[in-house]
Amino acid sequence: MTVPESSQSPVSRNPFLSLEYETALESLGDDYYDLVEAADFPTHILRFRGDRLLPKLGLDPKQVSDDHFIESFGKFGSSRPFLALCYHGYQFGEYNPRLGDGRGFLYGQVRGTDGKLYDFGTKGSGTTPYSRGGDGRLTLKGGVREIIASETLARLGVNTSRCLSVIETGEQLWRGDEPSPTRSCVMVRLSQSHIRFGTFERLHYLRRKDLSKTLLDHVMDVYYPHIDRQQPQAYLQFYRELVDRTAKLAAQWMVAGFCHAVLNTDNMSITGESFDYGPYAFIPSYDPKFTAAYFDYYGRYSYGNQPLVCKLNLELLQQPLSGVTPDLTPEAMSEALKEFDRSYETNYRQGMLRRLGLLNLDETDGRELVKLTVDLLRDNEVGYHDFFSQLRQQFSPEWRDNPDAIFAKADPPQILQPWTALYHRFLQAYSTTELKDIQSHLAAVNPNQIPIRPEIEAIWEPITQADNWQPFYDFLDRIWA
Repeated sequence: MTVPESSQSPVSRNPFLSLEYETALESLGDDYYDLVEAADFPTHILRFRGDRLLPKLGLDPKQVSDDHFIESFGKFGSSRPFLALCYHGYQFGEYNPRLGDGRGFLYGQVRGTDGKLYDFGTKGSGTTPYSRGGDGRLTLKGGVREIIASETLARLGVNTSRCLSVIETGEQLWRGDEPSPTRSCVMVRLSQSHIRFGTFERLHYLRRKDLSKTLLDHVMDVYYPHIDRQQPQAYLQFYRELVDRTAKLAAQWMVAGFCHAVLNTDNMSITGESFDYGPYAFIPSYDPKFTAAYFDYYGRYSYGNQPLVCKLNLELLQQPLSGVTPDLTPEAMSEALKEFDRSYETNYRQGMLRRLGLLNLDETDGRELVKLTVDLLRDNEVGYHDFFSQLRQQFSPEWRDNPDAIFAKADPPQILQPWTALYHRFLQAYSTTELKDIQSHLAAVNPNQIPIRPEIEAIWEPITQADNWQPFYDFLDRIWA
């Protein structure tokens, strides 16, 4: 990661504190949140700054110093109220009414240069009424892992939250699932919204349809503004679009070879955005049974189950939405949910073809190529991410005229022969100029490296052993190369 030279020079006026913060969620009232304070930390060392995000906020990275990040997102020098949001959720199939923001809060909401409203949300910023006996902190390794996940997913075209900053805070934390004591940090993420499926589930649990209606109106006005709430079936149209957005997100995860690992309803965003990365993993090879979380004993949230779980979570959401407005009936929502499978299949096929570089195939040919690709990755010892990386690196316009050149460096090459024959056949329809465009497209959508678990550990080890952050920054540069 390249840090602008001028970023080390303090500027008296902090650009983050001068942003025009909006009170969209705050104005709904304290039925939806609790006011909290940030923890005081003994140390503040900026370890990551999301400079790629600053232009979206109308900020020039060269005019934002490290001190500005620390003042705003480490020392929390703001006069705005911090809101710990309230929600419930189904966790591994069991309803849990004892949730809520237990180690974070909504720092503020800002309108981006694209006209959309974005949340600044913290993680590791201290205890709240929902900490349930926890310390409200985040391990430094957890912060590093979240940066790696969100940056990689963004590079792969997944609709994801992003890390705005990670600041090491100088505390020692004790965790049972990793060597202790371990270092601490506070993270700020930029996301479309922190309203979850579980936000509505809590209101249903409290039997407050009035609050559900207020929140639903807010969601539609802010995140689905193209839907006119005064039109008949408007709220049902919202649910249909949420089904489509969620199906698209599930397809994006599957195309990316990503296993979220904890798809509880409190981790499902009402905007269809991916967020909150804990025990996630990128699959090393195509295995639908691959499970990322060590505590997912029965594989409920395995890689291959993700579309099914997302559909189930949408079905569970029908209960808290049912009857909030006349058009949100169980029958109407059940009918709308039937579109999930079609939307998922279409988005998965298009996403795979995007990574394969052949966007212009018709539906029949596209299905054939995607099926053969999945069969190849599933049935042979071909690394999932290596396949797409090698396709990017080896592709040449020569492949159209010389089928023997396709993956000529593969070992053993015979396992690829059915795939290379089909890929070559489809290349015949492309001109020389179009083939060069394919080459550029493959470089744009397929990173040279994906952080499977051993690579994440290799990035973390120099940090924990020698406080050497260079491999981490080098990795982020490679992701975006």
